[in-house]
Amino acid sequence: MEIARIFEFVFWVCAGLLAYVYFGYPVLLTLLARLSEKATLSADVPEPSVTLLVSAFNESQVIAAKLENALALEFPCDQLEILVVSDGSDDGTDEIVQQFSQSKVRLIRQHPRMGKTAGLNLGVPQAKGQVLVFSDANALYQRDAIRHLVRHFSNPKVGYVVGNARYSEKSTESSSAESEGLYWKLETYLKKKESLFGSVVGGDGAIYAIRRELYSPLLPTDINDFLNPLQIIARGYTGVFEPAAVCYEEAAENFSQEYRRKVRIISRSLNALRRIPSVLNPLNNTRHWFLLVSHKLLRWFAPFFMILLLVSSLALSRLPVYRTAALLQAVFYGTALVGWLCKPQKLGKIFSLVFYFCMVNLASLVGCVKCFRGDLSGQWAPPRQKVQIQT
Repeated sequence: MEIARIFEFVFWVCAGLLAYVYFGYPVLLTLLARLSEKATLSADVPEPSVTLLVSAFNESQVIAAKLENALALEFPCDQLEILVVSDGSDDGTDEIVQQFSQSKVRLIRQHPRMGKTAGLNLGVPQAKGQVLVFSDANALYQRDAIRHLVRHFSNPKVGYVVGNARYSEKSTESSSAESEGLYWKLETYLKKKESLFGSVVGGDGAIYAIRRELYSPLLPTDINDFLNPLQIIARGYTGVFEPAAVCYEEAAENFSQEYRRKVRIISRSLNALRRIPSVLNPLNNTRHWFLLVSHKLLRWFAPFFMILLLVSSLALSRLPVYRTAALLQAVFYGTALVGWLCKPQKLGKIFSLVFYFCMVNLASLVGCVKCFRGDLSGQWAPPRQKVQIQT
Protein backbone atom coordinates (compact mmCIF):
# COMPACT_ATOMS: atom_id res chain seq x y z
CA MET A 1 0.00 0.00 0.00
CA GLU A 2 2.79 2.40 0.88
CA ILE A 3 4.56 1.64 -2.39
CA ALA A 4 1.37 2.38 -4.32
CA ARG A 5 1.08 5.74 -2.58
CA ILE A 6 4.67 6.55 -3.51
CA PHE A 7 3.96 5.75 -7.15
CA GLU A 8 0.83 7.90 -7.03
CA PHE A 9 2.82 10.78 -5.57
CA VAL A 10 5.49 10.40 -8.26
CA PHE A 11 2.85 10.23 -11.00
CA TRP A 12 1.06 13.43 -10.02
CA VAL A 13 4.22 15.37 -9.28
CA CYS A 14 5.72 14.48 -12.67
CA ALA A 15 2.43 15.12 -14.47
CA GLY A 16 2.16 18.50 -12.76
CA LEU A 17 5.74 19.48 -13.59
CA LEU A 18 5.34 18.52 -17.26
CA ALA A 19 2.05 20.43 -17.48
CA TYR A 20 3.73 23.45 -15.91
CA VAL A 21 6.79 23.36 -18.19
CA TYR A 22 4.87 23.18 -21.45
CA PHE A 23 1.59 24.92 -20.63
CA GLY A 24 1.52 26.54 -17.21
CA TYR A 25 4.74 28.52 -17.53
CA PRO A 26 3.86 30.24 -20.85
CA VAL A 27 0.44 31.21 -19.46
CA LEU A 28 1.82 32.42 -16.14
CA LEU A 29 4.63 34.33 -17.83
CA THR A 30 2.12 36.05 -20.13
CA LEU A 31 0.15 37.27 -17.12
CA LEU A 32 3.27 38.43 -15.26
CA ALA A 33 4.56 40.30 -18.31
CA ARG A 34 1.28 42.20 -18.59
CA LEU A 35 1.70 43.43 -15.03
CA SER A 36 5.28 44.63 -15.60
CA GLU A 37 6.26 48.09 -16.72
CA LYS A 38 8.52 48.51 -19.73
CA ALA A 39 11.50 50.82 -19.28
CA THR A 40 11.70 53.80 -21.62
CA LEU A 41 14.83 54.37 -23.68
CA SER A 42 16.70 57.64 -23.92
CA ALA A 43 16.96 58.99 -27.46
CA ASP A 44 19.67 61.53 -26.59
CA VAL A 45 22.51 59.13 -25.80
CA PRO A 46 25.11 58.87 -28.61
CA GLU A 47 25.61 55.47 -30.19
CA PRO A 48 28.56 53.52 -28.74
CA SER A 49 31.36 52.09 -30.81
CA VAL A 50 30.75 48.47 -31.75
CA THR A 51 32.89 45.45 -32.52
CA LEU A 52 31.16 42.69 -34.46
CA LEU A 53 32.86 39.38 -33.64
CA VAL A 54 32.17 36.65 -36.19
CA SER A 55 33.09 33.11 -35.18
CA ALA A 56 34.14 30.92 -38.09
CA PHE A 57 35.30 27.38 -38.71
CA ASN A 58 35.59 26.30 -42.36
CA GLU A 59 33.00 28.82 -43.54
CA SER A 60 34.26 29.40 -47.09
CA GLN A 61 30.75 28.88 -48.48
CA VAL A 62 29.18 31.72 -46.51
CA ILE A 63 31.87 34.02 -45.11
CA ALA A 64 31.98 36.40 -48.10
CA ALA A 65 28.22 36.94 -47.94
CA LYS A 66 28.48 37.50 -44.18
CA LEU A 67 31.15 40.18 -44.53
CA GLU A 68 29.31 41.91 -47.36
CA ASN A 69 26.21 41.90 -45.16
CA ALA A 70 28.18 43.32 -42.21
CA LEU A 71 29.71 46.10 -44.30
CA ALA A 72 26.24 47.10 -45.53
CA LEU A 73 24.78 47.56 -42.03
CA GLU A 74 23.21 50.92 -41.20
CA PHE A 75 25.75 51.98 -38.62
CA PRO A 76 28.49 54.64 -38.81
CA CYS A 77 31.48 52.98 -40.46
CA ASP A 78 33.91 54.77 -38.15
CA GLN A 79 32.02 53.29 -35.17
CA LEU A 80 31.91 49.69 -36.42
CA GLU A 81 34.79 47.24 -36.27
CA ILE A 82 34.52 43.73 -37.76
CA LEU A 83 36.64 40.90 -36.39
CA VAL A 84 36.54 37.38 -37.79
CA VAL A 85 37.87 34.77 -35.38
CA SER A 86 38.86 31.74 -37.44
CA ASP A 87 39.15 28.56 -35.38
CA GLY A 88 41.85 26.79 -37.37
CA SER A 89 39.93 26.93 -40.66
CA ASP A 90 41.63 25.05 -43.49
CA ASP A 91 39.13 25.39 -46.35
CA GLY A 92 40.10 28.84 -47.64
CA THR A 93 38.00 30.82 -45.15
CA ASP A 94 40.98 32.87 -43.97
CA GLU A 95 42.02 33.79 -47.50
CA ILE A 96 38.50 35.05 -48.27
CA VAL A 97 38.46 37.18 -45.11
CA GLN A 98 41.82 38.69 -46.01
CA GLN A 99 40.32 39.94 -49.28
CA PHE A 100 38.20 42.29 -47.15
CA SER A 101 41.16 43.66 -45.17
CA GLN A 102 40.86 47.07 -46.85
CA SER A 103 37.28 47.39 -45.56
CA LYS A 104 38.06 47.48 -41.82
CA VAL A 105 37.72 43.72 -41.50
CA ARG A 106 40.36 42.02 -39.37
CA LEU A 107 41.19 38.33 -39.26
CA ILE A 108 42.22 36.71 -36.00
CA ARG A 109 43.38 33.16 -36.54
CA GLN A 110 43.37 30.60 -33.75
CA HIS A 111 45.72 27.72 -34.31
CA PRO A 112 45.54 24.93 -33.44
CA ARG A 113 41.79 24.51 -33.37
CA MET A 114 40.50 24.92 -29.81
CA GLY A 115 36.80 25.71 -30.19
CA LYS A 116 34.55 28.74 -30.46
CA THR A 117 34.80 29.91 -26.85
CA ALA A 118 38.60 29.79 -26.85
CA GLY A 119 38.51 31.82 -30.05
CA LEU A 120 36.40 34.50 -28.38
CA ASN A 121 38.85 34.63 -25.48
CA LEU A 122 41.47 35.39 -28.10
CA GLY A 123 39.40 37.91 -30.03
CA VAL A 124 37.72 39.98 -27.30
CA PRO A 125 40.96 41.51 -25.89
CA GLN A 126 41.74 42.79 -29.40
CA ALA A 127 38.30 44.37 -29.84
CA LYS A 128 38.10 48.17 -29.63
CA GLY A 129 34.33 48.68 -29.44
CA GLN A 130 32.46 49.69 -26.30
CA VAL A 131 29.83 47.09 -27.21
CA LEU A 132 30.58 43.58 -28.46
CA VAL A 133 28.14 41.95 -30.86
CA PHE A 134 28.62 38.20 -31.25
CA SER A 135 27.58 36.49 -34.46
CA ASP A 136 27.90 33.31 -36.50
CA ALA A 137 29.20 33.24 -40.05
CA ASN A 138 25.89 32.19 -41.58
CA ALA A 139 23.75 34.73 -39.70
CA LEU A 140 22.77 37.57 -42.05
CA TYR A 141 21.57 40.73 -40.30
CA GLN A 142 18.89 43.13 -41.34
CA ARG A 143 20.48 46.49 -42.07
CA ASP A 144 19.27 48.13 -38.85
CA ALA A 145 19.92 45.15 -36.53
CA ILE A 146 22.93 46.53 -34.67
CA ARG A 147 21.29 49.91 -34.21
CA HIS A 148 18.32 48.22 -32.55
CA LEU A 149 20.64 46.18 -30.32
CA VAL A 150 22.82 48.97 -29.01
CA ARG A 151 20.05 51.47 -28.25
CA HIS A 152 19.23 49.52 -25.09
CA PHE A 153 22.63 50.29 -23.60
CA SER A 154 21.43 53.82 -22.94
CA ASN A 155 19.97 52.17 -19.84
CA PRO A 156 22.94 51.63 -17.47
CA LYS A 157 21.21 48.60 -15.91
CA VAL A 158 21.22 46.65 -19.20
CA GLY A 159 24.22 44.35 -19.55
CA TYR A 160 23.29 42.30 -22.62
CA VAL A 161 20.79 42.44 -25.47
CA VAL A 162 19.61 39.42 -27.47
CA GLY A 163 18.44 39.77 -31.06
CA ASN A 164 15.73 37.95 -32.96
CA ALA A 165 17.23 35.03 -34.91
CA ARG A 166 14.94 33.58 -37.55
CA TYR A 167 15.28 30.80 -40.09
CA SER A 168 15.56 31.73 -43.74
CA GLU A 169 12.66 30.65 -45.96
CA LYS A 170 14.78 28.32 -48.08
CA SER A 171 15.85 26.36 -44.98
CA THR A 172 12.33 25.58 -43.70
CA GLU A 173 11.34 23.05 -46.34
CA SER A 174 12.38 19.88 -44.47
CA SER A 175 10.27 18.45 -41.66
CA SER A 176 13.11 18.96 -39.18
CA ALA A 177 13.37 22.64 -40.07
CA GLU A 178 9.59 23.05 -39.94
CA SER A 179 9.41 21.46 -36.49
CA GLU A 180 12.35 23.52 -35.24
CA GLY A 181 10.67 26.62 -36.66
CA LEU A 182 7.55 26.01 -34.55
CA TYR A 183 9.73 25.39 -31.50
CA TRP A 184 11.63 28.62 -32.20
CA LYS A 185 8.40 30.62 -32.44
CA LEU A 186 7.56 29.51 -28.91
CA GLU A 187 11.07 30.39 -27.76
CA THR A 188 10.79 33.85 -29.30
CA TYR A 189 7.46 34.41 -27.57
CA LEU A 190 8.93 33.40 -24.20
CA LYS A 191 11.94 35.67 -24.72
CA LYS A 192 9.66 38.66 -25.35
CA LYS A 193 7.69 38.03 -22.19
CA GLU A 194 10.78 37.28 -20.08
CA SER A 195 12.33 40.54 -21.21
CA LEU A 196 9.22 42.44 -20.08
CA PHE A 197 9.02 40.70 -16.70
CA GLY A 198 12.69 40.46 -15.77
CA SER A 199 15.61 39.40 -17.96
CA VAL A 200 15.71 37.25 -21.05
CA VAL A 201 17.36 33.94 -20.14
CA GLY A 202 20.59 33.37 -22.05
CA GLY A 203 21.85 34.80 -25.31
CA ASP A 204 21.95 33.64 -28.92
CA GLY A 205 25.23 32.90 -30.65
CA ALA A 206 23.88 34.31 -33.90
CA ILE A 207 23.03 37.77 -32.54
CA TYR A 208 23.57 39.16 -29.08
CA ALA A 209 25.47 42.11 -27.64
CA ILE A 210 27.15 42.89 -24.31
CA ARG A 211 29.06 45.74 -22.74
CA ARG A 212 32.73 45.07 -23.46
CA GLU A 213 33.78 45.34 -19.82
CA LEU A 214 31.33 42.58 -18.87
CA TYR A 215 33.09 39.85 -20.84
CA SER A 216 34.99 37.42 -18.63
CA PRO A 217 37.43 34.85 -20.05
CA LEU A 218 35.79 31.43 -20.28
CA LEU A 219 36.93 27.83 -20.31
CA PRO A 220 37.14 26.19 -23.76
CA THR A 221 34.26 23.87 -22.80
CA ASP A 222 32.01 26.76 -21.71
CA ILE A 223 29.06 27.84 -23.86
CA ASN A 224 29.60 31.57 -24.20
CA ASP A 225 26.09 32.66 -25.15
CA PHE A 226 24.61 31.08 -22.00
CA LEU A 227 27.36 31.35 -19.39
CA ASN A 228 28.33 34.94 -20.20
CA PRO A 229 24.75 36.25 -19.71
CA LEU A 230 24.62 34.35 -16.39
CA GLN A 231 27.84 36.08 -15.33
CA ILE A 232 26.33 39.43 -16.26
CA ILE A 233 23.14 38.71 -14.31
CA ALA A 234 25.26 37.70 -11.29
CA ARG A 235 26.92 41.14 -11.45
CA GLY A 236 23.57 42.87 -11.07
CA TYR A 237 22.70 43.75 -14.68
CA THR A 238 19.65 42.75 -16.73
CA GLY A 239 19.21 41.25 -20.18
CA VAL A 240 16.83 42.47 -22.89
CA PHE A 241 15.30 40.78 -25.92
CA GLU A 242 15.00 43.07 -28.96
CA PRO A 243 12.59 41.59 -31.56
CA ALA A 244 13.41 44.32 -34.09
CA ALA A 245 17.09 43.28 -34.26
CA VAL A 246 16.57 40.51 -36.81
CA CYS A 247 18.99 38.08 -38.41
CA TYR A 248 18.41 35.07 -40.63
CA GLU A 249 20.25 31.76 -40.59
CA GLU A 250 19.79 28.25 -41.92
CA ALA A 251 18.16 25.50 -39.89
CA ALA A 252 19.67 22.03 -39.56
CA GLU A 253 19.10 19.90 -42.64
CA ASN A 254 17.76 16.89 -40.75
CA PHE A 255 16.74 15.62 -37.33
CA SER A 256 20.12 13.96 -36.76
CA GLN A 257 22.01 17.23 -37.06
CA GLU A 258 19.51 19.00 -34.83
CA TYR A 259 19.76 16.24 -32.23
CA ARG A 260 23.57 16.48 -32.01
CA ARG A 261 23.40 20.26 -31.77
CA LYS A 262 20.91 20.16 -28.90
CA VAL A 263 22.85 17.52 -26.98
CA ARG A 264 25.92 19.71 -27.10
CA ILE A 265 24.05 22.90 -26.17
CA ILE A 266 22.19 21.33 -23.24
CA SER A 267 25.23 19.55 -21.77
CA ARG A 268 27.29 22.74 -21.81
CA SER A 269 24.42 24.98 -20.66
CA LEU A 270 23.74 22.76 -17.66
CA ASN A 271 27.44 22.86 -16.87
CA ALA A 272 27.23 26.68 -16.96
CA LEU A 273 24.90 26.57 -13.96
CA ARG A 274 27.58 24.69 -12.03
CA ARG A 275 30.05 27.42 -12.98
CA ILE A 276 27.77 30.23 -11.67
CA PRO A 277 25.85 28.59 -8.81
CA SER A 278 24.78 31.97 -7.39
CA VAL A 279 22.11 32.32 -10.10
CA LEU A 280 20.33 29.31 -8.59
CA ASN A 281 19.85 31.15 -5.32
CA PRO A 282 16.33 32.66 -5.44
CA LEU A 283 17.33 35.33 -2.93
CA ASN A 284 19.91 36.89 -5.25
CA ASN A 285 17.63 37.73 -8.19
CA THR A 286 14.20 36.22 -7.66
CA ARG A 287 12.72 37.09 -11.04
CA HIS A 288 15.64 35.76 -13.06
CA TRP A 289 15.79 32.65 -10.85
CA PHE A 290 12.11 31.97 -11.56
CA LEU A 291 12.61 32.41 -15.31
CA LEU A 292 15.80 30.34 -15.39
CA VAL A 293 14.30 27.41 -13.49
CA SER A 294 10.97 27.48 -15.35
CA HIS A 295 12.28 28.01 -18.88
CA LYS A 296 15.53 26.06 -18.83
CA LEU A 297 16.21 23.83 -15.84
CA LEU A 298 12.82 22.12 -15.60
CA ARG A 299 12.69 21.67 -19.36
CA TRP A 300 16.12 20.03 -19.42
CA PHE A 301 14.94 17.63 -16.70
CA ALA A 302 11.60 16.96 -18.45
CA PRO A 303 12.71 13.56 -19.89
CA PHE A 304 13.33 12.31 -16.36
CA PHE A 305 9.79 13.36 -15.44
CA MET A 306 8.50 11.58 -18.56
CA ILE A 307 10.28 8.35 -17.64
CA LEU A 308 9.00 8.44 -14.06
CA LEU A 309 5.50 9.26 -15.30
CA LEU A 310 5.48 6.19 -17.54
CA VAL A 311 6.95 3.90 -14.88
CA SER A 312 4.46 5.04 -12.23
CA SER A 313 1.57 4.70 -14.70
CA LEU A 314 2.54 1.10 -15.46
CA ALA A 315 3.02 0.32 -11.78
CA LEU A 316 -0.53 1.53 -11.04
CA SER A 317 -2.13 0.20 -14.23
CA ARG A 318 -4.62 -1.92 -12.29
CA LEU A 319 -6.51 1.32 -11.64
CA PRO A 320 -8.50 2.76 -14.60
CA VAL A 321 -7.06 6.30 -14.38
CA TYR A 322 -3.45 5.19 -14.48
CA ARG A 323 -4.15 2.46 -17.05
CA THR A 324 -5.60 5.12 -19.35
CA ALA A 325 -2.59 7.36 -18.71
CA ALA A 326 -0.21 4.52 -19.58
CA LEU A 327 -2.17 3.77 -22.77
CA LEU A 328 -2.08 7.41 -23.86
CA GLN A 329 1.66 7.56 -23.29
CA ALA A 330 2.14 4.36 -25.27
CA VAL A 331 0.18 5.82 -28.19
CA PHE A 332 2.22 9.02 -28.00
CA TYR A 333 5.59 7.26 -28.02
CA GLY A 334 4.33 4.85 -30.67
CA THR A 335 3.52 7.82 -32.90
CA ALA A 336 7.05 9.11 -32.38
CA LEU A 337 8.49 5.68 -33.21
CA VAL A 338 6.48 5.48 -36.43
CA GLY A 339 7.68 8.96 -37.32
CA TRP A 340 11.28 7.90 -36.79
CA LEU A 341 11.02 4.66 -38.76
CA CYS A 342 8.92 5.95 -41.67
CA LYS A 343 10.25 9.50 -42.23
CA PRO A 344 7.68 11.84 -40.63
CA GLN A 345 7.44 14.22 -43.60
CA LYS A 346 5.71 11.44 -45.55
CA LEU A 347 3.15 10.76 -42.83
CA GLY A 348 1.92 14.20 -41.86
CA LYS A 349 2.72 17.10 -39.55
CA ILE A 350 1.50 15.37 -36.38
CA PHE A 351 4.13 12.64 -36.75
CA SER A 352 6.85 15.25 -37.30
CA LEU A 353 5.84 17.25 -34.24
CA VAL A 354 5.54 14.23 -31.93
CA PHE A 355 8.82 12.79 -33.15
CA TYR A 356 10.52 16.18 -32.81
CA PHE A 357 9.22 16.58 -29.25
CA CYS A 358 10.57 13.16 -28.27
CA MET A 359 13.85 13.80 -30.08
CA VAL A 360 14.36 17.08 -28.19
CA ASN A 361 13.69 15.38 -24.87
CA LEU A 362 16.04 12.53 -25.74
CA ALA A 363 18.69 15.16 -26.50
CA SER A 364 17.98 16.71 -23.09
CA LEU A 365 18.38 13.34 -21.40
CA VAL A 366 21.68 12.60 -23.15
CA GLY A 367 22.88 16.17 -22.59
CA CYS A 368 22.19 15.93 -18.86
CA VAL A 369 24.02 12.60 -18.62
CA LYS A 370 27.00 14.00 -20.52
CA CYS A 371 27.15 16.98 -18.19
CA PHE A 372 26.96 14.79 -15.08
CA ARG A 373 29.76 12.63 -16.48
CA GLY A 374 31.87 15.67 -17.38
CA ASP A 375 31.82 14.67 -21.05
CA LEU A 376 31.99 18.14 -22.61
CA SER A 377 33.38 19.20 -25.98
CA GLY A 378 34.80 22.64 -26.73
CA GLN A 379 34.98 22.16 -30.49
CA TRP A 380 32.07 22.83 -32.77
CA ALA A 381 31.04 22.69 -36.40
CA PRO A 382 28.11 24.35 -38.19
CA PRO A 383 25.24 21.88 -38.79
CA ARG A 384 25.40 22.44 -42.55
CA GLN A 385 28.90 20.97 -42.68
CA LYS A 386 29.51 17.28 -43.08
CA VAL A 387 32.19 17.40 -40.39
CA GLN A 388 31.41 15.02 -37.53
CA ILE A 389 32.39 16.11 -34.05
CA GLN A 390 31.94 14.60 -30.63
CA THR A 391 28.68 15.69 -29.00
